[in-house]
Parts: sequence; structure tokens; C-alpha cells
Amino acid sequence: MKFHLVTIFPDFFDGPFRHGVVARAAQAGALAIQTYDLRTWTHDIHKTVDDRPFGGGEGMLMKCAPIFDAVETIFPAKTAQQRVILTSAQGRKFTQQVARDLTQYDELLILCGRYEGVDERVAEHLADDELSIGDYVLSGGELAAAIIVDSVARLLPGVLGNSDSALNESFEDGLLDCPQWTRPADFRGWKVPETLLGGNHAEIRKWRLQAAREKTARLRPDLLA
Repeated sequence: MKFHLVTIFPDFFDGPFRHGVVARAAQAGALAIQTYDLRTWTHDIHKTVDDRPFGGGEGMLMKCAPIFDAVETIFPAKTAQQRVILTSAQGRKFTQQVARDLTQYDELLILCGRYEGVDERVAEHLADDELSIGDYVLSGGELAAAIIVDSVARLLPGVLGNSDSALNESFEDGLLDCPQWTRPADFRGWKVPETLLGGNHAEIRKWRLQAAREKTARLRPDLLA
């Protein structure tokens, strides 16, 4: 899969994608990430990407023309395997299932919003999807884009060392992941549950499922609903 990231801060992504499984996967050729400076598609001396909103109000909005030009340059003949995503606080919530759904595409182009938002014509007539990573407001869409890339990338073949790792995690079965422990078995008097030390794998699976249900009920009861 190839990820295209359109932003006014292309250097932002040097950090998030320089380390970890995404960096290793990119180096191995399992995925590709390319960033673009939106100001490339401006035509004035100041490389302006924002303007005042019609009707008044605080802040500035990102102009639609540079964004349309950018997408149409990157995807000159857009296909069904190419998807355009706008990061936005007004978008539908990004979830593990949405991440898994996005793995079906060959290329994802993510538009990073900034300022008070983006001209609505981008959401209505250019983006295939408008995604929010949570019910809060960020200064810009770069963090959201990095999260989307990381979450989708780790579901791709060859990205994780163990392909089963992505199947036994939180949200994959509607539950949070079960609690986990490692050595030592006794730390400051806090002991690992005996079931996990016994070697009976059937009992361990049963215990983990119940522990996952209990943790989900305590921390995320909305998932059980």
C-alpha cells in the first residue's frame, strides 16, 4: 500500500515514521509513504493556503483550490483502489474496523486539515471519507494522519513480525485485550494470576476471555453495549 500525506508541514512526519514497525516495513518495501507540501499548489508570492470564512467568525479556513489541485495532481486518473481521506473533527470516528476496511485499497491520500477547518467543498466533492480520531480538537490533522497510517499499516501483510499479533488485540472481537504480565511472577507482592503459570492452555484461553470481558466492562462498557 502507498500512503500520500498532503500537509503544510511535511517535515512533521519525519519523526513518527522514522522508527518502529512502520519504518521497518517501509524499508522492506511492504508499504510506501510520501509527503507533499500543500503550498506547492499555490500561485501567489506568499503561498497562501488559507482565507477568511464567508459569514464571519474566528480564525481562517483552508482554501479549496490548492487542495483540489494537489489531489488531482497526485491522482490524475483516480481509480476505485485510490481513496481520499480528510482528517476532521467533524468526521466519523476512526476505529479498528475502519482501519481494517481501509486495507482493501492500494493507495490512501490523507489531507491534513489546519486552522479553523477546511472549505466544505473539499469534504463534499473531493474527499471519499472524513475521519476523526476522537471527540476532541487538535491544532491540525497531522497527528491524526500519523495515527491512521500507523493503525492501517500494521494490518498489512508483512508489516508485523507475527501476522497473528494484529488478530489478538483490543477491538478485534469487540473487547479490550486481556491483561498481560511478564517476569518476575512476584513483584513487590503483586503476583501474576496462578492460571497463567500453570501451562494449561485451554484454561488460560478461558481465563483470558473472562478477564477481557471484565476489563471491558470496567473501562469501556460502551463496547459491550
